[in-house]
Amino acid sequence: MGQSLVQNYLHIVFSTKHRQALIHPPNEEELHAYIGGTCKELGCPVLIVGGYTDHIHILCMLSKKVALMNLIQKVKANSSRWIKTKDRSLENFFWQDGYGAFSVNPSEVEVVIKYIKNQKEHHKNKSFKDEYRQFLEKYEVDYDERYVWD
Repeated sequence: MGQSLVQNYLHIVFSTKHRQALIHPPNEEELHAYIGGTCKELGCPVLIVGGYTDHIHILCMLSKKVALMNLIQKVKANSSRWIKTKDRSLENFFWQDGYGAFSVNPSEVEVVIKYIKNQKEHHKNKSFKDEYRQFLEKYEVDYDERYVWD
């Protein structure tokens, strides 16, 4: 086969360090756009970026030329550096060390988009920790609670 064909939808999730509620308007939409632009530059087109005050969700296509860990490292480093320039109150903005990345069946892409769009409503009743634990259980990820959060 002479051609490499890849279609990997990924739902990526990570929080601010210690889940600090630092993501607010007017920087919130700009941050989402900035993250989307970083993914695009790396050949990983974004379908949606969203989240809440303490975390981010990214639904993108993983490029066949980029390792997942490199994508995450660039997104976190670049966006953290960028948001620190937006306001003095964000000088100590950091992302958590880890992340979650879950493959998405193409037939479920619209469901994930809707889920990410509804983050504000969703988090009226559920913390990021509870949401993240549900993802880990849904995708049957073995984890040690002591090492998940930072």
